[in-house]
Amino acid sequence: MKRIEAIIKPFKLEDVKDALSEAGITGMTVSDVKGYGRQQGHNELYRGAEYVIDFLPKIKLDIIIEESKVDEVVELITEAARTGKIGDGKIFVSPIEKIIRIRTGEEDEEAV
Repeated sequence: MKRIEAIIKPFKLEDVKDALSEAGITGMTVSDVKGYGRQQGHNELYRGAEYVIDFLPKIKLDIIIEESKVDEVVELITEAARTGKIGDGKIFVSPIEKIIRIRTGEEDEEAV
């Protein structure tokens, strides 16, 4: 099993979710996060004062998937989340050692 963690722009969430749903991938965890990278934030004016917004809003997706489907899922996320502009995000893939469904005690593939 593998964990795919994707950081994407917030307005791309529905596109990514739809692409994954069409491929039969239905389970994911979505979190609102803030990030700082090459995009470097931006300046905003509020009541005449200028503020630097360093950390920009992003969406983090966590998906646990069978190893055989990793390349397909990464490709789907990449295509659906891409705008071609800086700040499109990142995808991280890491191994999962054990999964346990709390309600039933099922483990690994049965727990997903």
